[in-house]
Amino acid sequence: MITIQEKKTKQELTEFVKFPFSIYKNNPYWVPPLIAEELMSFDKDVNPVFEYAEAYFYMAYKNGKAVGRVAAIVNWSEVNDLNKKKVRFGWFDVIDDIEVTKALLEKVEELGKKHNLDNIEGPMGFSNLDKVGALIMGFDEMSTMITWYNHEYYIEHFKQLGFVKEKEFVESRFVFPNEEQVAPYLKADPLIRKRYNLKVYNPKTIAEVMPFIDPMFDLFNDSYAKLTSFVGISDRQKKFFKDKYIDMVNPDFLKFIEDENGKLIAFSICMPSLSKALKDSDGSLWPFGWLRLLWAKKHTDEVLFYLIGVDPDWQNKGLTAVIMAEYFRSFKANGIKYCVRTPELEENHAIHNLWKFFNSPVTKRRATFIKNL
Repeated sequence: MITIQEKKTKQELTEFVKFPFSIYKNNPYWVPPLIAEELMSFDKDVNPVFEYAEAYFYMAYKNGKAVGRVAAIVNWSEVNDLNKKKVRFGWFDVIDDIEVTKALLEKVEELGKKHNLDNIEGPMGFSNLDKVGALIMGFDEMSTMITWYNHEYYIEHFKQLGFVKEKEFVESRFVFPNEEQVAPYLKADPLIRKRYNLKVYNPKTIAEVMPFIDPMFDLFNDSYAKLTSFVGISDRQKKFFKDKYIDMVNPDFLKFIEDENGKLIAFSICMPSLSKALKDSDGSLWPFGWLRLLWAKKHTDEVLFYLIGVDPDWQNKGLTAVIMAEYFRSFKANGIKYCVRTPELEENHAIHNLWKFFNSPVTKRRATFIKNL
């Protein structure tokens, strides 16, 4: 018999967060989350997303044993402002039992029907800066700290229950490009800087990064506004994500470009890969997890391209050449050997064009799945 329990208290939510540790215990490709960070994201008094979203956390039990989990989410900005009347599901993990998946997703559907929504879609988080999509290709590739990993049978469960693919995302892991591959960018870089009188900033400390954070999020809102189901980042969310990620970034991998009037017109954030450190720490900062993460932050040979934003009025003026030339110099100085393109919406051709001079074939695909209610 399958029973479903809602999790509310910190102790209960800790059980919710730790559930996937059991089904991926011996999987070499799964990267555990930081337990404390997950709990912070679920705390309705801390995460500002709950100003316009509601979420419920459920676990499934069979014969008294935990066998699955799911978060049911309604993003009211998406529903009311974008008229996307859907209920989201995220943080979905389950044993290979279609009946368990059915029972969990029925709880999500209940929330959607309660609010007269049109469909259910997932896996996806609360907002655009959360994890998104279930793997449909690349199950033998290492996961990252900003993506979910899943077994192949998840996809079969979705299909059997009437879900169809909605949005697709591509990812890639490739060898750090050589000077010949980057040559078009290195050649164009000084010409573009001079033509537009650009100011390029390569911060060396976190203190030098901080003045760019709020303008960066404003630019993020502007540059991604036209993408499907994009919900802008609020002022409180800016602070939340700043606090969440600032300790994980290496300033050498952040780039900012201003126009001649001092307006931020482009930015890029690369993050050091922390996958091995997170696996070794098993989701905990104590007693030695924080030391592993600190070491990886400074000594990794792999980086993740996390966010790139260019002002819509500047998207065809060659700013990506400046960004890539800067990264070539920074990566070379820091001994970077591998680069990872994190999930890029398949329709976002402007981002895909960044890699046109590189040998970066798609190595992973993931998708969200949708069903009418």
